[in-house]
Amino acid sequence: MPGLLRGVARTAVVAGTATAVSNRVSRRQAGRWAQQDAQQVVYAEPAPPPQAPAQTGAPSMEEKLEQLQQLAALKEKGVLTEQEFAAQKARILGG
Repeated sequence: MPGLLRGVARTAVVAGTATAVSNRVSRRQAGRWAQQDAQQVVYAEPAPPPQAPAQTGAPSMEEKLEQLQQLAALKEKGVLTEQEFAAQKARILGG
């Protein structure tokens, strides 16, 4: 019986040591990977800013009329003065 008990105790010690070593290696690897991820984030190039959609040319007559109607509504509400309205109207019709 003492031989059997000694064998079981030895197996328990070996298994416990292997588990402890395995856990230590896993933690060390996880720390290294986290450090590498942090470095990659720091050195990553920033994404280019989104570009505004390109206009296909001069606004159509419908778009100009809509803008003029919006300006007229703002003038009626008192948001725009007569001079501001005239300046914006000239910009829309001239553009």
